[in-house]
Amino acid sequence: MAGRWFEQFVEGEVIVHDTRRTVTETDNVLFTTLSMNPAAIHLDHDYSSRTEFGKPLMNSVFTLGLVVGLTIADTTLGTTVGNLGFEEVKYPRPVFAGDTIHSETTILAKRESKSRPTQGIVTFLHRGLNQRDEVVCECRRLALMMKAPA
Repeated sequence: MAGRWFEQFVEGEVIVHDTRRTVTETDNVLFTTLSMNPAAIHLDHDYSSRTEFGKPLMNSVFTLGLVVGLTIADTTLGTTVGNLGFEEVKYPRPVFAGDTIHSETTILAKRESKSRPTQGIVTFLHRGLNQRDEVVCECRRLALMMKAPA
């Protein structure tokens, strides 16, 4: 099992994830069109060239998914029952095609489930950083996690 069982998470622990990914224009166009988001700021180079950014922005929902996805192998792969929610999603800096994103996770809290004795709830703070170590995305995620088999 690549992920951790509920008991293996330690409040306050910071996990630095090794996997990094450079985002591309193709990622942005595919995700934006597949998710039916017609915003010119993601798809139109001419329009985007006249914005304060000067070029298309990566779709923020793609960025969120990537930031969380980069954490899965070290945290919840094969040991999660499911996500319970995302809270306080923030994007302090823009992401552009060509940026390389990496993630880190802080374990904010954990508690045993009141209704499921073989499971517990972990609150993660995920941060996505670019190649300059600037935070580009941050969110809290609550996950229902399996306890280790008896």
